Amino acid sequence: MLLILLGLAALPLLLVFDRPHGSVLESVRKNGVLRVLTLNGPTSYYRGPNGPEGFEYELLQGFAEQLGVTLEVMLAESFASILPRLRRGDSDLAAAGITVTEEREKLVRFSAPYQEIRQQVIYLRGSRRPREVKDLVGRQVEVVAGSSFAERLRELKVSYPELNWTETSDKGPEELLEEVTDELLEITIADSNLVAVIRQHLPQLGVAFDIQEPEQLAWAFPPDTDDSLQMAASRYLEELRESGELARLLDRYYGAVRKFNYVNIATYRRRIASILPEYRPWFREAEAATGIDWRLLAAQAYQESQWNPEAVSPTGVKGMMQLTQATAERLDIDDRTDPRASILGGAEYLRRSMARIPDRIEEPDRTWLALAAYNIGFGHLEDARVLTQSNGKNPDRWTDVKEHLPLLAKQKWHQKAKHGYARGYEAVSYVTRIRLFYEILRRIDEQEQVSPTDRPPVIDVQPPAL
Repeated sequence: MLLILLGLAALPLLLVFDRPHGSVLESVRKNGVLRVLTLNGPTSYYRGPNGPEGFEYELLQGFAEQLGVTLEVMLAESFASILPRLRRGDSDLAAAGITVTEEREKLVRFSAPYQEIRQQVIYLRGSRRPREVKDLVGRQVEVVAGSSFAERLRELKVSYPELNWTETSDKGPEELLEEVTDELLEITIADSNLVAVIRQHLPQLGVAFDIQEPEQLAWAFPPDTDDSLQMAASRYLEELRESGELARLLDRYYGAVRKFNYVNIATYRRRIASILPEYRPWFREAEAATGIDWRLLAAQAYQESQWNPEAVSPTGVKGMMQLTQATAERLDIDDRTDPRASILGGAEYLRRSMARIPDRIEEPDRTWLALAAYNIGFGHLEDARVLTQSNGKNPDRWTDVKEHLPLLAKQKWHQKAKHGYARGYEAVSYVTRIRLFYEILRRIDEQEQVSPTDRPPVIDVQPPAL
């Protein structure tokens, strides 16, 4: 019996040291794959119109390239399931905006941190604003189960016994933020990096106060393996920090949103007078080539780049019309920062998007759907149209489709969609602003015209409220 027990006691050691090359890192390199557990979300990973995107995805892709392996993204069903799955050995690491906390350090190991965030209490602007923790007592508060927000609330309940909240595993923080804007929920808590991104498209959200001191985000690793992969990840992140590349990456994804001032119509009107005249001939040329109203193209270009030919997005799209390298190559564009080439190329790309919209769909719905496809990708647009039809609405009408596009960011719905998760609310915001910019520009242009010239029919619609 003693020999059997000794044999069983030695078994874990045999399992650890009986690796092909003796370490997790070497096993990953031998297999040629880095398996990462994450979540769909605007700050971590999602499939955009041009392929996988996201701040954490870009970090992970760089790490995989440094290791000389392929990145395999594995999606968790909920945030609460990430650490249990990681501890079971379902992946080599987890990266999903995971905050380093004392409770979690007992369960997993963490890499060096790569970002500092704050927990923020979020409410609907115009409603009663909570200004400190005691103001949350008696309010409807909901957070993601298994999150650092729930952990923080449990800490606060010691000092505020009457503080209550609910936790959900069926919704992510993004969905809870949307519920606040829809007045289905009074208050939620979210990380500042996510709030910064979401408020671009949901400006009704208000930040009440920070409920926690600044915290660090890091990658998580299983607790029962050697630390070779963890140390390699920490070295990689520290190298990015020391070289300044991490700061540049953070600025690419979050620098613009920190400065975001929603839609400043006064600034737009000034730029119509000061900047647009330089580019107007090329927008008119694009109209002649594609049949699309030059003013609509100009409105779209303003939404894309504020008429800045040198503009570069976090995902690498570039120029006046924010073309990807792959799109530019298909359109035979050598220099995406050439404003004329970008304008003509973007107009042609929009024309092709419009050509893919079924012939039966009339204006202005045809244009709005094409613009949404330009932003989110045709596959995701089709998912939204299928969802619209399945819910008994008209998939050929923009007013119906735009109600369903945001559902593609909700786990309940995107799990059933052919093309998966998408930031559908962003596409709605994109089209909404272009419509507003177009209407303003059209009215200014018509006031300046002494005698109207022949041009494509005006899309005569009222601008939507932002």
